[in-house]
Amino acid sequence: MSIKDIKALTFDTGGTILDWHTGFKNAFEKAGKEHGIEMDWASITNELRRKSLKSVLNLGEHSKPEYNFDAGHRIGLEEVISEFNLSVFTEKNIHDISYKAPHNFIVWDDFPEALLKLKKKFLCVSFTLLSFKLIIDTARKNNLSWDAVFSCEGIGKYKILPEAYETAAKWLQLDPSKCGMVACHNFDLDAARKVGFKTIFVKRPMEWGKEGPPDPNANPHHDIIVDNFSELTEALEC
Repeated sequence: MSIKDIKALTFDTGGTILDWHTGFKNAFEKAGKEHGIEMDWASITNELRRKSLKSVLNLGEHSKPEYNFDAGHRIGLEEVISEFNLSVFTEKNIHDISYKAPHNFIVWDDFPEALLKLKKKFLCVSFTLLSFKLIIDTARKNNLSWDAVFSCEGIGKYKILPEAYETAAKWLQLDPSKCGMVACHNFDLDAARKVGFKTIFVKRPMEWGKEGPPDPNANPHHDIIVDNFSELTEALEC
């Protein structure tokens, strides 16, 4: 099947849609200022991201998950606090960074208009490692209207396990070949591709701040590769 057979778009949401780096960095800076600490908060933010992501990738592979990505953010932050000698952070600081900040992430500015256009032609679903509540909160904050939210929290199998993608297609009542996975991460797209999804790489060069993303270059086998969501609406003839 060709790219024109796509009926639904499933969107990675953390990073591709939401600017997690700025949200976390601002929260770190606020906590640091409270305690008179100056550090490279941008780099520490990226360490939090790496550690929290590691805590949820492939969760549920061998047993039922015992926590969601909200807890994953706290797990990552507790590791960062230990590693960077930030024990002065209070419980409120920890809650503000690991929970309040991500539930208030801001959307990349090229997405809201594109979503409205894409929804006229496709089912548009947040398909994410993030918790249901986080997606609900950020959708309300940013005035995003998803057709549905598929969190790995509900599936019980976290990306990049194939069961996560298979379940998303099953819930959409579509063959995987009629689903397009949209992300700025090759690891997510490659996993989706293995179960039959069409894959769409949207570049997010500032996802990791000035450090730059770990995989800025799309793997050439993706079906569509674009620089931004405006280009995606054109590529999909919306």
